[in-house]
Amino acid sequence: MAPTSTPQTPFGRVLTAMVTPFTADGALDLDGAQRLAAHLVDAGNDGLIVNGTTGESPTTSDAEKADLVRAVLEAVGDRAHVVAGVGTNDTHHSIELAREAERIGAHGLLVVTPYYNKPPQEGLYRHFTAVADATGLPVMLYDIPGRSGVPISTETLVRLAEHPRIVANKDAKGDLGRAGWAIARSGLAWYSGDDMLNLPLLSVGAVGFVSVVGHVVTPDLRALVDAYISGDVVKATEIHQKLLPVYTGMFRTQGVMTTKAALALQGLPAGPLRLPMVECSPEEIAQLKIDLAAGGVQL
Repeated sequence: MAPTSTPQTPFGRVLTAMVTPFTADGALDLDGAQRLAAHLVDAGNDGLIVNGTTGESPTTSDAEKADLVRAVLEAVGDRAHVVAGVGTNDTHHSIELAREAERIGAHGLLVVTPYYNKPPQEGLYRHFTAVADATGLPVMLYDIPGRSGVPISTETLVRLAEHPRIVANKDAKGDLGRAGWAIARSGLAWYSGDDMLNLPLLSVGAVGFVSVVGHVVTPDLRALVDAYISGDVVKATEIHQKLLPVYTGMFRTQGVMTTKAALALQGLPAGPLRLPMVECSPEEIAQLKIDLAAGGVQL
């Protein structure tokens, strides 16, 4: 069984959106995925997102996605929430992925806004409810208009929150005002999907993070949220400020590129990227080392 969920924190507080390790020839590295998953949970993550944006989900097959969920569940499923990314821009395909994730034993689903085809809000509502109707698993919405091209409006979030299995939202919208209103009106468990806004989103009602930088600073993220929840805002702010160079450095280019570079520098499983993603240049890696060192990350 995964860790206990509460309505306020259905997936815990600190989750990392895990990269998908590949072997040198570009194949799925399931052994590496299990070792990385164990490392991240040992570091303090309550859960892991697999097959998300940072997991290069657009370039992995359905079979690879299933194998990855199965492997991560085997490695850490008894002590962490394993949430499967199943969102695509095709509702039928998303439903298929959701049902397969449930069959394998995933603890929850991450469903991103359909991308590229830019549906209207009614289309978003029907898409998310159709996926939520397809299984008995709790659903975390993923609102990231910078990638999907369409934001989930506050009104749509409020409507979606009425569904008994839509319990959370990963917010990568970058708008604290809208977040505050949506949290207040929807009652959804709110997770920061933008590391630079982890602390600010807590201040308007978020309960935790779905992080990229969690690959390298999970103990700091845990300390930040624990301090804030306990009322020690000064300490939380100090940790936030300490992490600013890490937040900046990990997003100078695409986060999956810098994350895999950072993991490689630490001797952890990562491997190459699949096109159209590419490895960081030597100059980018040199800058990443400077940024991580400034934030206290030991390489």
